[in-house]
Amino acid sequence: QVQLVESGGGLVQAGGSLRLSCAVSGSSVSINTMRWYRQTPGKQRELVAFIGSVGIRNYEDSVKGRFTISRDNAKNAIYLQMNNLKPEDTALYYCNLYKADGLNYWGQGTQVTVSS
Repeated sequence: QVQLVESGGGLVQAGGSLRLSCAVSGSSVSINTMRWYRQTPGKQRELVAFIGSVGIRNYEDSVKGRFTISRDNAKNAIYLQMNNLKPEDTALYYCNLYKADGLNYWGQGTQVTVSS
């Protein structure tokens, strides 16, 4: 059974940094596409960043240059380093594992709140 557990969210002032972690069990982060999404009340879940099995990374335009997604195969985890945070980054952040067969797995989410 695939399980994802996020951590690292919290309250931070604008301009600050947070590092989100996603620990994965039941499948390997090295062979799947791993993604971070975020969601605010009343809005659709938004893709923030992904890292593919061969290491290709991509980011949503508003976070480019501020967020970095990374992967630790030995720990079977992924991370999202978020710098220069803005109030509009406030959201519930979700880790996602996307398998080649089309199955998606989600964590429970971790709240990020950025105060102005």
